[in-house]
Amino acid sequence: MTRAFADLHLRVNPKDQQATQRLINRAAKFGYRLISIPFTSALREDEIAKLKATCSEAGLDFVSRADFHPRTENELTHFLRKFRRRFEIICITCDNKEVARQAAKDRRVDLLSFPSLDYRKRFFDRAEAELASNCLAALEVDVKPLLILEGPPRVRLLASLRREVAIAREFGVPLIVSSGVAEERFMRLPRDMASLAFLFGLDEASALDSVSTNPAAIVKRNREKLSSRFVAPGISIIKEGKAP
Repeated sequence: MTRAFADLHLRVNPKDQQATQRLINRAAKFGYRLISIPFTSALREDEIAKLKATCSEAGLDFVSRADFHPRTENELTHFLRKFRRRFEIICITCDNKEVARQAAKDRRVDLLSFPSLDYRKRFFDRAEAELASNCLAALEVDVKPLLILEGPPRVRLLASLRREVAIAREFGVPLIVSSGVAEERFMRLPRDMASLAFLFGLDEASALDSVSTNPAAIVKRNREKLSSRFVAPGISIIKEGKAP
């Protein structure tokens, strides 16, 4: 089966055009087909269009994405109401349990991220997974910490990831493995990214899905929803008739 590999989390500043161009070229060379660079609300539409054009020239499909770090449920709701229809991917960084629970049960959230290296601040548990499974949210894991950490911190992170991934699989929560890198030297080939997922308990097929099928499915679903022809899940306008 031919896979379209994706890295939904390249963290380069899109306003740094040279660095962005280098990462785009490297991603294309490595065989990725979909990539995403998180935006901020301050990024203008013309800058987004330019970034899409640059990716297209390199043979890449660019996915618009926004990351948000809300401190409260109200901040999360405000952000989703304002920006959901502007971006193809919405990722919420969950730094407290209140935000984590609200994000997991809100259908406007695509990705849940738990970046803390402190296991006490990683809130992806069984209750979180059950909420996420009902609302189609996926768990995103960045591999960058696995590349830069050594010794006990790396061991503790892997223990947390194994626990979280096992819970996600039990409840059918999709797993997305992304790079989370901002420098070329940390970029990895798609299958190398998948191989890192073996470290936290994925088999070969699931690991490959986490860098191809799973992210592609989220992008496809959201592009359909953002289309002007979208009516409801599974229902789209094919052709508009003229009034008699």
